Amino acid sequence: MRRLRFLLEKEFRQIFRNKIILAMIVVIPTIQLIILPLAANYEVSNIQLAIVNHDHSQATTQFIQKILSSGYFKLKASSDSYDKMFHLLSKDQIDLILEIPNDFDKHLQRGEAQKLLIAVHAINGVKANLGASYLNEIIKDYSSQINLEFLEKNGGRSPQVLQISTSFWYNPLMKYKYFMVPGILAILVTMVGSYMSALNIVKEKEAGTIEQINVSSIRKYQFILGKLIPFWILGIMVFSIGLLVSRIIYGIVPQGNLPTLYLFIAIYLVAVLGLGLLISTFCDTQQQAMFIAFFFVMIFILLGGLFTPIDSMPEWAQFIAYANPVTYLIEVMRMVVLKGSGFADLKRHFLIVGAYAIGFNVLAVLNYRKTIN
Repeated sequence: MRRLRFLLEKEFRQIFRNKIILAMIVVIPTIQLIILPLAANYEVSNIQLAIVNHDHSQATTQFIQKILSSGYFKLKASSDSYDKMFHLLSKDQIDLILEIPNDFDKHLQRGEAQKLLIAVHAINGVKANLGASYLNEIIKDYSSQINLEFLEKNGGRSPQVLQISTSFWYNPLMKYKYFMVPGILAILVTMVGSYMSALNIVKEKEAGTIEQINVSSIRKYQFILGKLIPFWILGIMVFSIGLLVSRIIYGIVPQGNLPTLYLFIAIYLVAVLGLGLLISTFCDTQQQAMFIAFFFVMIFILLGGLFTPIDSMPEWAQFIAYANPVTYLIEVMRMVVLKGSGFADLKRHFLIVGAYAIGFNVLAVLNYRKTIN
């Protein structure tokens, strides 16, 4: 215990002596958590719309106004020529073209079917898909309105309309920030833990102090624990600050049990720090450690389910995603914070991340080469 205490005192002195490290660990993640959810927005707005209007009737004007008043679309251009509007589409200046045919209003008044053309700029698949979906829903709503007016005007019996009541569970206001903030906090905790621990042992190698430790009576597991515990404590601090920022800035109050969440974070940090230390045992320079850590963190972020639902990924990507520890942290964060899940719902997540924690740290101890045990 005396040897471990000596190592911990040494590590904390080094950490608090380096103000840049403290800023990287505490200040930078806090700023990122405030800014990133404001930019990472699943809501699509300001869709640039061009209209090719061959009708110019009062009904057409009302129809266009209905589309623009939805708040999703911004009218970029209007013309009688489809070719002109398509030229804007090819130049990436607009996202959608809506073409309204001749005698649009007259055919509707007679109850005749009408065809509208929607041309979509589909390079940005998400924006294209959502923009076309929004426009289709507005057109369907307008069509239903016209049908009812036609039936009433011609003495027909109005059809029975199904009234649908929709309730959104766990995020009733459908605020994307409630969905994004827990995931972004999970990523920030992962980045801090993996990067800082990956650089730790390598820094000792570059400074030459690793030789003094190697010839001392400090055992390998004590050395790894001495490197892990300080950053484990700092990781818990970063997570706590993140929860506080989420509460103050975004009004997100965890629905579940905080001790359960902290217990999972504690185990998860052991796993991530163990991975960083394992990387550090393989590297001789901080540059090497940074590149390898960056490689893994990028995979963790992109295949963790933060930006893309795992079920929508190809099978090979799903396999990697479910071998990714970040996937389980993001799921747990959302389940506890938004859904109020308890320990019984998270047993599988605890077991998997616990296995990672044991595996990475055992490998780090075994791979750390010490001249005298």
